[in-house]
Amino acid sequence: MGRHGDANTPSKRRGRPPKVARANPDTRDALIRCGVEVLTEQGFVSTGIDGVLKRVGVPKGSFYHYFDSKEAFGHAVLSRYADYFARKLDRRLLSSELPPLERLRRFTQDAQEGMARYHYRRGCLVGNLGQEVTLLPAGFDARLEAILQDWQRRVADCLRLAQTQGALAADTDCDTLAAFFWIGWEGAVQRARLQCGPTPLALFSQEFFARLPR
Repeated sequence: MGRHGDANTPSKRRGRPPKVARANPDTRDALIRCGVEVLTEQGFVSTGIDGVLKRVGVPKGSFYHYFDSKEAFGHAVLSRYADYFARKLDRRLLSSELPPLERLRRFTQDAQEGMARYHYRRGCLVGNLGQEVTLLPAGFDARLEAILQDWQRRVADCLRLAQTQGALAADTDCDTLAAFFWIGWEGAVQRARLQCGPTPLALFSQEFFARLPR
């Protein structure tokens, strides 16, 4: 074997390749999912990017590969949450297996169970950000209101269906009633977190359905 043979030539060190930021949909998705979890617990202002990165286990360079800023990250998280919640509403409110008002009641029951599962640490991401609206970057207020309007529309459609089936009075203003539902429900969610218990949620649900115009 010659003097440049394999036996005497130092082999190239094997190991992990250098970290290079690559477009990885799984990493971006993990960051957004973690953002949803964190922002439903503590809001936007007090959420630090370093904490999110630590939970996901990716370097800061990866974060800025996908998001130009914390603000851009916040908008991506908000979009993910809005899509998720719209699907959740549709699963309940469009179910043909139950009468319309019972669909809405089941939604409130599901939400109560969800908050209890996380020991009332997590609330509504939209409601959390709404509490911080004066501290958020410009543009968040309009997006939050648009999301709430979308949720109201879905509830109003469900109430109108109940109206056509005779479960609500013919002169019921379903749009106003849907707005009232979300104003009250978001307040009940915040109060439940404050009390670490289900009483505000149960009380609002009980009174809302008991006072519907029949």
